[in-house]
Amino acid sequence: MSLVLIIIIAATAIISFIAFSNHGLFEKYKFSVGAIIQKKEYIRLLSAGFLHADMMHLILNMYVLYAFSPAIFEIFGTIGFLVIYFGSILLGNLFSLYIYKERPWYSAIGASGGVSGVIFASVAMYPELIKIGIIFLPPELSVPGYIFGFLYFGYSVYMMLYPKDHDNVGHAAHLGGAFFGLIYAIGFHPQLAMENILFLGIMAIPLLYMSYMVFVKKKIG
Repeated sequence: MSLVLIIIIAATAIISFIAFSNHGLFEKYKFSVGAIIQKKEYIRLLSAGFLHADMMHLILNMYVLYAFSPAIFEIFGTIGFLVIYFGSILLGNLFSLYIYKERPWYSAIGASGGVSGVIFASVAMYPELIKIGIIFLPPELSVPGYIFGFLYFGYSVYMMLYPKDHDNVGHAAHLGGAFFGLIYAIGFHPQLAMENILFLGIMAIPLLYMSYMVFVKKKIG
């Protein structure tokens, strides 16, 4: 395991754990639309990635990050990994800020945007070869990366545009982070992306629908 990855996981775990019982720290550094827009507290765009709602939220994010990071280090190196991870957290939260800019009470936490970026940077390179399953389910139920991507984007777009009262997941941050990882990977390896253009195109269908609804129709859930 890369030392950089160990440091990121350890720092995220320590800060999240401290914030579980330190309400002041949690409130000061969580993603908050009102604090970012009105008070210019831009540090929250990144600091929110070191906070989590509970231990299960933290463990799940760090486990997935650990599982997908080796491929990113191999393909893009340490600098590429850092750009993808933190760039995805940043873009995910910026997209959330755009989506919820009229809702100053909206807040969120978690490294999911960064984790999504790492996942989809991997999928962008090997959309057919990478198999992705669900934790606790048998490997036989895994699906090719591009199928997972299509389902993931489809679900996230639907839940963002048509939110449910019981849902407290930051779908906009997930989408923004995943998009950054996808575009970064394609930009650095365009030839490989062209070889997989059909799979990437299938995966991107929900994103095209989202772009139309958000930027043309101005539909924001």
